[in-house]
Amino acid sequence: MIILESLAEFQRIYHSGKKWLRCMEAIANVERISPNVCHSIGDSLTYRLSVGAGRQHGWLEGNRRYFDVHYYLDGEETVEVADKRALTTVAPYQDETDREFFSGEGERRRVGKGNVVIFENHQAHRFAESGKVKKVILKVTVEDSYFVNK
Repeated sequence: MIILESLAEFQRIYHSGKKWLRCMEAIANVERISPNVCHSIGDSLTYRLSVGAGRQHGWLEGNRRYFDVHYYLDGEETVEVADKRALTTVAPYQDETDREFFSGEGERRRVGKGNVVIFENHQAHRFAESGKVKKVILKVTVEDSYFVNK
């Protein structure tokens, strides 16, 4: 999990590449969309505005073909993240949903207003504590992806 302090930091680090530019395009459009309605830009990114408590369940969720980017507009929540290799699979990967679920424990971090969080695919995550949060959730294809600060 990569936690950036601000959208400006995200723009400074991820300023080139089609998928990163599409992320900024989606974030710029958030004031014109309704909550919980999925939108897409090309075939490499889907996004939605999420308002309210985050989805919580007992398992950590992992992805393979897409990674998540969450940009927090308001509120805070606690995210738990762990390396998939340190976890136990409870629901195997399904290509149709791009999800797999794990049991185990991870590191907890508090994130909130202004943060941009990138959930990397070698890890799984869950929202351990979530209040009223407003954020943009982007699902970005892993093809041609890179993390310049790694």
